[in-house]
Parts: sequence; structure tokens; C-alpha cells
Amino acid sequence: MAIVLGLLLGAIIVVSAAMGVVRLPFVQVLAVIWEKLCGRGPVDALASAIIWDVRLPRILTAAIVGAGLSVSGVVFQGILRNPLADPYTLGISAGAAFGACAAFFFNMSYFQGVSVGLCAFAGAVITLAVVLYLSGGSAGGYSSNNLILSGIIVAAILSAGISFLKYAADERVSVIIFWLMGSFAAKTWMDVGLSLVFVGIGAVVCFCFGRDLNLMALGDRAAASLGVDVKKSRLILLAAASLMAAVCVSVSGIIGFVGLLVPHMMRAIVGADNQWLMPVSLLAGAVLLLCADTFTRAVLPSELPIGVLTALIGGPFFCYVFKRQFSGKHRV
Repeated sequence: MAIVLGLLLGAIIVVSAAMGVVRLPFVQVLAVIWEKLCGRGPVDALASAIIWDVRLPRILTAAIVGAGLSVSGVVFQGILRNPLADPYTLGISAGAAFGACAAFFFNMSYFQGVSVGLCAFAGAVITLAVVLYLSGGSAGGYSSNNLILSGIIVAAILSAGISFLKYAADERVSVIIFWLMGSFAAKTWMDVGLSLVFVGIGAVVCFCFGRDLNLMALGDRAAASLGVDVKKSRLILLAAASLMAAVCVSVSGIIGFVGLLVPHMMRAIVGADNQWLMPVSLLAGAVLLLCADTFTRAVLPSELPIGVLTALIGGPFFCYVFKRQFSGKHRV
């Protein structure tokens, strides 16, 4: 399954790079990539600029973000033992959104235009720290209920703060609203590099703790009896998944339902073993979000924010899947 998804992802990258206002042959796309990677073969300068400088950074960023959100979704659903959990359950997206809105509100333009992403990442990290502080204050610190309740409280406060910033932003409110809807427009190789490094590190950490995540699904006492340091493993997985989600949100804005849908779809195919589910979800999330972004960029007459499309498609689809599973479990 992983090999099939990997080959599919590679094919979609080539197809997506060929599509757009200026349509290019697939062979030319491969020639440009080969020339840039190996330094061989003459390539048309215009086609090289379109593919390498404009389209590929956006395509790869979309794939990396989809992968990161999907792996985060698997981890959150496993840690919280909640099938409705996703990377935004603990308020990570609300923290990133508040940081980005603050950057827009104060008209920050430092660090060559990456101040919005930096503020969004800082907001997400601070939110994670606050949630961990609140949920770890009791004897059963970092339990599923404590984490969920802390995330709901912090997200509600941050949502109120975002509403206030939008109210006070005046003419900048349209920029804030557009960012909140999610977009991969104008992404650069810097975005690709930063997201790849952080998502790659987070994914490797999560893969290494796949067995612990499987055992924690049996309950904290059962996992501890089988040799798992539950508190340590939960904290490491939570930090890795949250930081992946924070980087993804800071790069792309709010993109919902990817981290919720992909784990459910792949779980129905490969089963509930997280050691297999995480890598397969990584590839499937990259494929799904890349297809959605290509559709908004190259198929629709005018570009639609990617977060709107994923919500429009993901919401009804998830309702269908949830209803089908619920009915199946209760059918006599």
C-alpha cells in the first residue's frame, strides 16, 4: 500500500506541475526536474522558471502539509483515544491563527515577509505550552480528558481574541480572513525547506513511538504493565504531533478535515496498527491535499482558498463515513 501511494504521489506531482494557466508537457516537467537535480540537458528558460520557481514549491509545500496534518491526526486520535480528534483539538490551530492575526494587525513586515509564519508558529507553541501546563496540574496529568478540556478552554479564549482582532483590523480584516481560510499561493523553496525539516523530524519521532501508541490504546494501566512509560511517551508524541501541526498551520493557514479524514480512511484499509497507519497516512495525506490544491489552482476558473474546499468536501464525506460506521456498529 505504501509503495502504491508513493508512486501515486510522484505521478501527481508531475501532473500537477504540468497543469495551470500555461500547460506544459509531462516530458518537459521531468526534463526540468532532471536538469535542476543533475545539471544535465538543455531546458527552456521560461518553462524552467514556471515549473521550478513557481509551481514546484507550492506543490511540495501542499504535499508536506498534508502529510504532517495526517500523521498528527493519527497521533492525536491515538493519544486522546477519540475518533473525532485531529491536529486542532488542543487549540493548536487557534494559537497559530491568533499569532498570524496579530502579525497582520500590527502590520509586521520583518524577516523578508516571513513574520506572519513566525508569529503563527510562536502562537501555536505558546498555546501548546499553556495546554500542557493546565492539563498537567492534577495527579493524573496529561490524561485524555485533561488535555481535551484544556484545549477547549484555550481555544475558546483565543477564538475570542481572533474575533476582537478582526473587529479592530479595519481595512486589514480581508487579509486576515483570507489567511484563516488557508492557501498555498506564493510559496517558496524556503517554505518547502522549513516545513520538510520540521515535519520530517516530527514524523520520525512519531514513527519511533508507534508501538507505544498501540499499547496506550489499551489503557494507561495496561500499557504501563507492558513496559511503556505512559507519561513520557504521551508527552513526546504530543509535542511532536503538535509541532508538526504548528508548522503546517503557520505555512498554509487553517486547513481542516485532512487530519481527521485521512486516518479514518487509511484505518479502514490497513487496520489500526499505528506502526503501519502513520506512514500510510503520511503518503495519503500528501496525495489528498495535493489533489485538492491542484483542483483549486488549475481546474477551477478562479482560485478558491484550499481550506474552504477541504471543508466543503471533507465535512459531508466525514458525516457519511461516521453515520455508516455508527449504523454498522448498532445494526442487529
